[in-house]
Parts: sequence; structure tokens; C-alpha cells
Amino acid sequence: MLTLTSPLASIALDLSRWQFALTTLIHFSIVAVSIGLTLQVAIMQTRWHRTGDEVWLRLTKYYAKAMLLCFGVGVVTGLIQTFQLGMNWAGFSRYAGDIFGAPLALEGLGAFFVEAVFLGLWVFGWGRLGPRVHLACLWMVGVATMMSAFAILTANTWMQNPRGYELVDGRARVTDVWAIFLNVDVGLAFSHVILTAFLTGSVVVLGIAAFHLLRGRDTDAFLRVARQACTIGLVAGSLGLVAGHFQGVRAVENQPMKMAAAEALYTTESPASLSLFAIGPLRSDPGEPSVNVKVPGLLSLVDDFSLNSTVRGIDDLQRQAVREYGPGNYVPNVPLLYWSFRIMIGMGTALVGLMALGLLLARRGRLATSRWFLRAAMFAVAAPFLAQAGGWILRESGRQPWIIQGLLKTADGRSANVGAVAVAVSLVVFLTIYLGTVAVALRTMHHELADGLGPADPDEDLHGPDGGPDHGGADQDEIQASRGARRSSTADLALTY
Repeated sequence: MLTLTSPLASIALDLSRWQFALTTLIHFSIVAVSIGLTLQVAIMQTRWHRTGDEVWLRLTKYYAKAMLLCFGVGVVTGLIQTFQLGMNWAGFSRYAGDIFGAPLALEGLGAFFVEAVFLGLWVFGWGRLGPRVHLACLWMVGVATMMSAFAILTANTWMQNPRGYELVDGRARVTDVWAIFLNVDVGLAFSHVILTAFLTGSVVVLGIAAFHLLRGRDTDAFLRVARQACTIGLVAGSLGLVAGHFQGVRAVENQPMKMAAAEALYTTESPASLSLFAIGPLRSDPGEPSVNVKVPGLLSLVDDFSLNSTVRGIDDLQRQAVREYGPGNYVPNVPLLYWSFRIMIGMGTALVGLMALGLLLARRGRLATSRWFLRAAMFAVAAPFLAQAGGWILRESGRQPWIIQGLLKTADGRSANVGAVAVAVSLVVFLTIYLGTVAVALRTMHHELADGLGPADPDEDLHGPDGGPDHGGADQDEIQASRGARRSSTADLALTY
């Protein structure tokens, strides 16, 4: 095991953790938008395919620009992120490489290639593939993105609650692959992440629609897609809150220190009060916060569905950890977890409320004219990213000082031969690439989407509402020329992204 023997080693560890945390937060935020937008665009194309309404075709191609941009940025940030496992976390790779092989193979060799193939078929298949095949390609892209998320969450869940393994010569080996892939914790994590990704896509679609509705552009089209976004967002967000709650219940059982830190609960209580909001120190040494709004008994009810259950505090859990693992500090960063937890729940709940309000306004015929709601929808685009950041900080920082809960400490997973200077340089390089890529993508997205749908193409319908050609008596040479121009335009768009 690696032992930190110098201040430089400690700095290298901190920089490695910062590097992985920042790159993960940026990459995952892009992935969540990709998953959510793919669902939205697939539903738009399905509605066009079923109704033949040209408005849905225009909306499909319009929002597809944002979807393709997110896929491009996701590939760049994802490829760079993988370098860190071998560069900064060699100890972790040696320890858990046999466990991680299957999930990472599923994600990289399976889901990613399926996603790339079908996305290419969809982008270049306009007018070439049959309408049902072309639509199925986009739905396959959506399935592949979720397969990728499932694989990554399987690996991450094993780090939170290891199972199906044995230790051989200081390395974890698989004994039951189904215990790793198919368990309650993986299912809850996957459900929560995918549903919040659907909510994120809904918020982005609604925010863009609100931007144009405020300016009176393509009102009918953007009103339709705003209603769609609110409906999907309300359902996905509500179910996501439920899945997140049961994730927390499982964490109380498997990672009680994480959840005690998220509540800043130092002393064991029975029943335990839930802290809604606190001002002041959240550590045990300086004393209680000057303001701490609590609901008596609610934490016991939330954690164990009982008003009288006992919730163990940080001090009690720290003593148990010392007895079980030896001397050391097993308490994570309490203020960080306390506020990350509240940002996640607060932003998620607010977005569900926003979606419900949008549907209510749409039902009353006031969605397109409610300027205060449209402005709120535009500003709300930042909220799902804050909620996701809070959730991932809680999930990852909450198990510190462990990189694999109860098995391998974070300090022992770092690369022994990579110094602080090397990590600092790579941190600057990675963040420059990440932020530069995101900045270019946002600028391109603004350029492509700022002017609205634009004028309708009189020959836009490539397939017709019944799945066959729908060109009336137009001359076939003109039809082929028009199709060729559209194919070229779509290909140029994809290659640019």
C-alpha cells in the first residue's frame, strides 16, 4: 500500500482528486443533456412520423443540432477522462482492474460503438433509409446511451458497495458477475440518473423554446415542444425524486457515515430531526450552527419509515470505523456534503414544480404569454446542472476516505510515481481543453439556434406521413436534386460538429 510520506505526496493526492472531480462533473453534465435531448428529439420525430405534421419535422432537425453538439463534446471529454485512471490512479487500477473490465468493456466496446453506428446512420440516412428504419436508428442511439450509463454506474456502484468478489494477492477478483451487474443499488442508481437526465433534457428544450416564445418567433411550434418538455420533465422529475429517496434509504444501510454527514448529525438521535437549513459552523468542534431549522422526527421517518427509529451520528460511526479499520479520520467533508445534498434536492424539487406550473399554464392557454414564467424557464436551464453536481459530490465525496468503500483508501489508490507538478500541469491542460470545448460548443449552439426554426422548406417532408414518398406531381429530377442538397447539408452539419 502507498503511504503518504511528504507534503508533496499529499498535494499530489489532492490535485488528483480535484482533477477527477472537475472533469467528471463537466463530462457527466454533457452526457445527461445528450441522454435527455435524444429522448426529446426521438419523440419529436416519432410525432412527425405518425402525424405527417411538418412542424414536428422542423423541430426535430432544429433540436438535433443541440443533440449532435452534445454528443461531440461528450466524446471529447469522455476520452480524455479515461487517461486519468492509468495516469493518476494506478493503485486503484491494479486493485480493481479485474472488476472494472466487464463494465468498461460493455461501455466502450459495446454501447459506444452501437451509439456511434446508429447515430451515423441517422445523420446520413435522411432520404436514404426507410422512415421506420431511420426513426428506429435514433431510438437505438437512445438505448445505447442508457447502456453506457448503466455500465459506468455498475462500476461506480461497486465502489460504493462492493459485492461478488474475493481478494487474491491484494487484488479484487470477480466471483459472481451477476451480483455486480444485477442488484438493487445498481437499479436505483441507474433509474435516478436516467430520470434526472430526462429532466435535464426537458429543461434545456423548454429553456430554448421559452427564449423564442418571449420574442414571438414560431409561436405555434415552440408552444408544442414546450408542452412536450413540461410533460416529460414532470413525470421524469417526480419519479427521479422517488428513486433518489430510495437510494438514500439504501445508503443509510450501506454507507451510514455518508448520510450522517449529509445531515451534519454528530450525535445519535432517536427520533432524529431533519435539518432543512443551517447557518453557522457544521462541525462538532466549533459548536452548533447559530440558525438550524429542523423538523422533529422527520429524518427518522425518511430514513426508516418510522417516527421513532434511531439514526446514528457521525461521532458514533467514527468510533466504530476506528475499531473496524484502525486509527484514522473516517469523517468526510461535512459542510460540503450538507450543502451538496440540499442543492440537489432543492434544485430538483424546484424544477418539478416549474414543469407542473408550465403544464397548468398550457392547460389554461397562457403558456406562450406568461412572460415571467418564460423568463424563469430560461434561467432554470442552469438548475439541473447544479443539481447533478450536488448529487455527484454527495455520492463520491460521501465515501471518503475510501475510494472503494471499506476496502481501499483513496490515498492508497493514487499513482506513487506521479508527482504534484505533473498532476498540476495535466489538471491545467485538461481543464483548458474541457472549458475550451464547452465554450466553442455553446457559441456554435447559439449561432445555430438563436434565429429560431427559420422559413419552412416547401419540400421538407422526406418520407410523407404514411411512410412513403409524398411529393405530389413534382418533377423527379427536382426531387432528387432537393434531396441531394439536404443530404449534403446534414452531412456538413455532422462533420462540423
